[in-house]
Amino acid sequence: MQTTKKFWSGIAIGVLGIVLFSSKAVMVKLAYNYNVDAISVLLLRMLFSFPFYVVIAILYRNKNNGVEVKKADYKWLLFFGFVGYYLASYFGFVGLTYIKASLERIILFLYPTIVILLNRVFLKQAISKIQAIAIGLTYIGIIIAFSEEVNVSGSEAYLGGFFILLSAITYASYLVGSGWLIPRFDVVKFTAYAMLVSCVCVFIHYGFIGEMDVFGFPWQVYGLGFLIAIFATVIPSFLVSLSIKMISSSNFAIVAGIGPISTIILASIFLNESLTMLQVFGALIVIGGIVFMSIKNRQKD
Repeated sequence: MQTTKKFWSGIAIGVLGIVLFSSKAVMVKLAYNYNVDAISVLLLRMLFSFPFYVVIAILYRNKNNGVEVKKADYKWLLFFGFVGYYLASYFGFVGLTYIKASLERIILFLYPTIVILLNRVFLKQAISKIQAIAIGLTYIGIIIAFSEEVNVSGSEAYLGGFFILLSAITYASYLVGSGWLIPRFDVVKFTAYAMLVSCVCVFIHYGFIGEMDVFGFPWQVYGLGFLIAIFATVIPSFLVSLSIKMISSSNFAIVAGIGPISTIILASIFLNESLTMLQVFGALIVIGGIVFMSIKNRQKD
């Protein structure tokens, strides 16, 4: 009974974390209505997130999993913080200047298939028939949804889709490369450290190319930046970690299927975005392919 209660509590926590994460794209699009650029919104996200991750890093500085952390591990942490949280975030924010929030989430949802492909190329891990079918389904779904977006929004959709795909690839690279590193640091400690690296990268980036006065934005932009930082970054990052701990990563991968659906709903409510029936069909194919693969992997485990 206690195990069942814990499992469903983990599911509920995971759903909440995914919905909060999914709200990021919607709030970023709302901020763009005030004529701010991608790096400025990303800067506000990191500025408001930074103090929380500093506190968490200090609290967990002595936390370890009984494994000696070497200097080389810190170098890899810097690299994965740069790739997984800085580059992936920046590409995602830029892509959102060109395409719908709902389509962004659908494309990003490809990252599990990219992880499998990267594992095949760099780690020589075999791809099962189930995985191959799922990958094929998801990319067919993306082609359907994206080709229809080009008809609706024009050629700029190509550029937006390209940046979102880069975001998915860099995030998948982070997952593949950091998988062996996270157990050395502890997941909370590693996440805090990697996010701090990302924050510093964004600060440097803005210092070089930022053209807007960080103190001259409308108050609504600061409000949205704060909400993105706290409710779409800090809180869900730990909710997801807790959910994975309670129900396992394979079960969480199935729960994550709610991500694109929640974004589509939120984008419809707050941005008046709408997908064509063909795009909805493509989205369902993508979600179905990922969830199918997750269920089969869970059964295999």
